[in-house]
Amino acid sequence: MVYGKTNGLKASQVQALERIYRRKVPTDLLIHQDLARYLTELSHQIHRQIGVIVDRAGVVKHVIVGDDREIVIPDLSGFALGRSGLRGLRCIHTHLKQEPLSRDDLTDLELLRLDVMVALGVSESGLPGRLEYAHLLPTTQAAQIERVQVAASHQLDLDFSAFIGALDQEMERVAAETVDLSDGRERAILISVGQRSMAQVKDSMAELTELARTADLVVLDQVIQRPRKMNPRYLVGEGKLREIVIRALQQRATLLVFDQDLSPNQVRSISEMTEMKVIDRTQLILDIFARRAQSRDGKVQVELAQLKYILPRLSGKGTALSRLMGGIGGRGPGETKLEIDRRRTRDRITRLEKELDSLGRGRQQRRQKRVRAGLPIVSIIGYTNAGKSTLLNALTRSEVFTENLLFATLDTSTRRLRFPLDREVIITDTVGFIRDLPPSLVGAFKATLEELEDADLLLHLVDVSNPRFEDQIRSVEKILGDLDLGNRPRLLVFNKSDQAPALELKAFCRRFEALAVSALDKSSLSPLIEELERRFWPDERCDDPDSVDF
Repeated sequence: MVYGKTNGLKASQVQALERIYRRKVPTDLLIHQDLARYLTELSHQIHRQIGVIVDRAGVVKHVIVGDDREIVIPDLSGFALGRSGLRGLRCIHTHLKQEPLSRDDLTDLELLRLDVMVALGVSESGLPGRLEYAHLLPTTQAAQIERVQVAASHQLDLDFSAFIGALDQEMERVAAETVDLSDGRERAILISVGQRSMAQVKDSMAELTELARTADLVVLDQVIQRPRKMNPRYLVGEGKLREIVIRALQQRATLLVFDQDLSPNQVRSISEMTEMKVIDRTQLILDIFARRAQSRDGKVQVELAQLKYILPRLSGKGTALSRLMGGIGGRGPGETKLEIDRRRTRDRITRLEKELDSLGRGRQQRRQKRVRAGLPIVSIIGYTNAGKSTLLNALTRSEVFTENLLFATLDTSTRRLRFPLDREVIITDTVGFIRDLPPSLVGAFKATLEELEDADLLLHLVDVSNPRFEDQIRSVEKILGDLDLGNRPRLLVFNKSDQAPALELKAFCRRFEALAVSALDKSSLSPLIEELERRFWPDERCDDPDSVDF
């Protein structure tokens, strides 16, 4: 098959192009002289650039027709990258004025990870003229390319098989020094693009790094870009994006993670430039939720959020008439694959919403039962990884799963805290909040967070050892406002007090009117227990807080 601009060519010329498929390059040659002459003569005749994509077995995989200035290489994603990071393909194309390799040629070499990019000059007589080839050098630093020129193609003295074998081995060796190629995990480049202050950008990038660690990604590099004007198509400028992609390919990355939410159009535009997976912050959080949801409630809510995120990103061509009827009683052209995907996604969303309503009735019954019992209800809320589950375990001698990861807990856990004189408090642990929590997640987890509506007290737990704890407090307060819970009674508690300087901790507690505890040290919990007693039983306080059953 011939790719490119064949309009205006004679049938005999198209047939001549198609005959190139039947040619084969010996494995020890970069290009056979007969093929070189055939290409230059035909290119001279039609006055257009002609290119061929050849694999390492010497088989021509693609024939490309361009214009007098360039060729456009077709999609090569069907040819996987090898362990060396090369694709095992070389591009040989003609230059009508014997000009050297262009910047676009070298960019294609880097982006497509070709073995070699060759420019074959066409002399005035149509015979092969000057030849230049370029290949990548084995390095993980800034992209480096070696270029070689010879006055005529027949003067080229290169054992291509030996050359590419040695290059392959060296590139694999260099890559193995920095990346464990046997590690099956995704290797990610984190990208933050914004116009906020550098301090805010760095804080956001630190959080994205923690999210990546929670998702079990191997983070290879971070890129921060603060443009004067945001690019509506690529978020960053097209040139900068090319640099990022080339750098990511050098480092053997498989995934680009953007700290900002990408529009469906931006995802498509960026994906057109690279075969690497492209996700944004919301999709990363959804992936973490999908990994960690255990209960049926959690799994349904996560899948619902994922489908609502995916639906507007399903796109394609040729769907305008896909549902039109072809006359009375006719079926029309039928549904395209894209339309089927959309319809199935919408149907699945409807079924999940109904199931979530059914599960919600069960939760409502359990909540009403607790309310009828007349026991005070305390809900522990806070930023993700603040230590909510650890505090619940410390207070109630429970074994709720805990881990030093973001969103380690997604499912609500309910326990009882027993006080003297047969008094009890019901304590619930909830999913952690995060800055700029995606609206789809707020909506999906609103059912779980309904538990907060029945709470007599919201215990807002804060990781005071985190340098960004004040921003985290504001983020939690904002989400509570979005959930119409801003007027609920709250108690601010600073956790991980053992990791904060004592003088600063006292100042923070006075400033925010908060209590300080360490969920890992039960002896530090006495002030919290006393405050709970004071709030729920002001006239029946126990003189010995150490007698509390925790």
